[in-house]
Amino acid sequence: MPSATRIASDYLTVDVSPLGAEMQTLSTRDGRSLLWSGDAAYWSGRSPILFPIVGKAPDDAVVIEGQSYAMNQHGFARRAEFSLAEASPTMCRYELSASTATKAVYPFEFLLAVEHSVEGRKLTVAAEVSNRDTRLMPFGLGFHSAFVWPLPGAEGKDHVIALDNSGEPGLVRLEGGLISFAERPSPFKGGRLVLEHGMFEEDAMIFPEGAGEGLRYSAEGAPTLHFTFENLPNLALWQKPGAPFICVEPWHGTAAENGGSTELSKRPYTTMLEPGDVARFAFTVEVDG
Repeated sequence: MPSATRIASDYLTVDVSPLGAEMQTLSTRDGRSLLWSGDAAYWSGRSPILFPIVGKAPDDAVVIEGQSYAMNQHGFARRAEFSLAEASPTMCRYELSASTATKAVYPFEFLLAVEHSVEGRKLTVAAEVSNRDTRLMPFGLGFHSAFVWPLPGAEGKDHVIALDNSGEPGLVRLEGGLISFAERPSPFKGGRLVLEHGMFEEDAMIFPEGAGEGLRYSAEGAPTLHFTFENLPNLALWQKPGAPFICVEPWHGTAAENGGSTELSKRPYTTMLEPGDVARFAFTVEVDG
């Protein structure tokens, strides 16, 4: 497999692998690493792209137009080799198109393009999904980036997620990997959540609505990471219990509903893309400090 592509600004350096078009590193010019290392003792992922589903499907299968197809958790894009379509010192674009292998599990002509770009203190990760088929194409798309916890220079300090909208979005949880929409009290107070490892003993914390279009991840004495989201209405926070990372996961789509339909088109927050159309999803991280 080809080697990773490195892009850099005057402040940030990013490496992106052709496997899954997955970001492998995010570091500042003074050498501070902000992205999880992928230590398989905890979790080998770093920043996978979730497509054409987010989360799990009942019995690891989805139904499309009356036919059942095998579909692993989070879809197949994260395990697929992308082609490098374009690169410059500050940007790289990887593409994955339909193949015999993808059509065996997802019977559509599509193009998934993932672009990483840096400018100053900002990293933008954008995914574009093109429907090259002749019929409506259902899918979910999500980002699953893991950032170090503790942040550099903040060992032993409180780490906080603060929503830009100061909201207190309702929390839902997974049951057997499938989403239960029985809403629980929000862990946010005035938009602020102090992270604790025990919060993730029941798997991810999922906020289907109300988390807004931006948040800050910060700790005293450490860089602040300010996220903004485009076309990503759902938010999850996840950690392998006790692991030194926190995943900030903006999604458009969630796991299938527990007891709900197995139809891909009826999964929560599924995008239904018209033939010839393109849908864009993106997040930006600005590093302050």
